[in-house]
Amino acid sequence: MPAPAAPIRLGAPTPYITSHGSKVARLHMYDWIVLVLLAVLDGVLNIIEPFHRFVGSEMITDLRYPMKDNTVPFWAVPIIGIIGPMLIITAIYFKRRNVYDLHHAILGLLFSVLITAVLTDAIKDGVGRPRPDFFWRCFPDGKPDYNNFTTGAICHGKASVIKEGHKSFPSGHTSWSFAGLGFLSWYLAGKIKVFDRRGHVAKLCVVLSPLLLAALVAVSRVDDYWHHWQDVCTGGLLGLTVASICYLQFFPLPSDENGLWPHAYFRHILEPEGENQVQPTSTSRRNSFQNGSFHGPDAVEMRSTSQALDSMEAGRRQQ
Repeated sequence: MPAPAAPIRLGAPTPYITSHGSKVARLHMYDWIVLVLLAVLDGVLNIIEPFHRFVGSEMITDLRYPMKDNTVPFWAVPIIGIIGPMLIITAIYFKRRNVYDLHHAILGLLFSVLITAVLTDAIKDGVGRPRPDFFWRCFPDGKPDYNNFTTGAICHGKASVIKEGHKSFPSGHTSWSFAGLGFLSWYLAGKIKVFDRRGHVAKLCVVLSPLLLAALVAVSRVDDYWHHWQDVCTGGLLGLTVASICYLQFFPLPSDENGLWPHAYFRHILEPEGENQVQPTSTSRRNSFQNGSFHGPDAVEMRSTSQALDSMEAGRRQQ
């Protein structure tokens, strides 16, 4: 029998953990296809004309707030809600070197934002609530015109501006921000073990920081008179709810002892199924779960032959 090789320590980056990016992506190919379909659907929802709710002469007196530029422009929302969280997730990957974590975090983040976007724009088109500055969108010259019989407003402003004026509920800026930054808050809570019962309030501040940024975006929408307060509250609740569902689809609760990594990581590493896979001992599996990761003194050690080492370097798991 060949002499046993040195133990493989999964606490440090190993070829198995870092070389399976393409395999993980293939397993979730249909998820990426659904993401593309969601993006296309959201584009269609932005093209179609929203419902034009009746706006009478009495109602429009409450919609005379001045038209202002956006404090947070439209192009900044994807940076705040998607690119920023992606950079943080990627930075954690370069430190931890866990491709499962990177893939599932980005996939969950994109699902969170795109599902929220589709729901938000669908509700906007269906409700057609006028924005607080609708009067100036409808009558840019300040000269109102109403139907003599129904007293409904007869708008003579620019069509695209009027169309946007019927998309107040809910706030898209707010829902996007809470979807992306809310997912990031969940992600950070799991990574820094904020609920480890050690009383480190600084960890809680780190987790709440993305939500504070999202709240500031929401407040700016009311300050700019682009949304009513109900629009902002509903958008924030919608985005945070979808973010929570999407996070828990891929990751355990942050308070869970295994909350550091996604479900798939433990399923494929610690509980492999079928043949050609490394089976850790029950003792090492229990120690790894209790530690919540493969780092530190509780890291899993598995002895293998030199042939098994070569196979793992090729990205395969051997019995």
